[in-house]
Amino acid sequence: MKNPLHYQLSEYDCGPTSMLNAMSYLFEREELSPELIRNIMLYSLDCYGKDGVSGKSGTSCMAMMFLCNWLNGFGTAGHLPISGSFLSGAAVNFGQNGQLRDALCRGGVAIVRVDLEGWHYILLTGIREEDVYVFDPYYREEAFCRKEIKMIADHPTKYNRIVPVSFFEREELEFYSFGPKETREAVILFNEKKKLTAEQTIEYII
Repeated sequence: MKNPLHYQLSEYDCGPTSMLNAMSYLFEREELSPELIRNIMLYSLDCYGKDGVSGKSGTSCMAMMFLCNWLNGFGTAGHLPISGSFLSGAAVNFGQNGQLRDALCRGGVAIVRVDLEGWHYILLTGIREEDVYVFDPYYREEAFCRKEIKMIADHPTKYNRIVPVSFFEREELEFYSFGPKETREAVILFNEKKKLTAEQTIEYII
């Protein structure tokens, strides 16, 4: 059974929320163990705020990298058919031959850090032509000032935004941009049982 993807509970937990949403999107609820959920929460929210309080600056790049490595080990040990890779810098892009586009075309997901009036983690669940399907865990009711960003309410298990590729590729800090190439990061994840081969995707047939 699939659960609806969920929203963060505070101003800070976009990282673990997006990681847990990736698990919900890729796997059935019955496949997810308490150990998996516990460790995602345990290894995230590691940044200290200006007042010295743990978690008040969210989740660090190092924590996301560690979680990706831990999930790979979890998969290799046979607990869940999951695999992942961590991308950084110029490798985080939507080029036709890039890993990010390839993953979304083959049934994978990506957790990426973007600007949303500050750094923010979101989940990417698909791509069609030049539109990216996104689940943003930050709940909002009002529409964006940029009409190109579409808010979606009727696909709760898959996405709640559709954002043009061009928004992500910007180096300046604006809504949903990856920002400067040297600061970019992404975690790509696959359910190995549902991972499409190159021959099964339109991108490779054209």
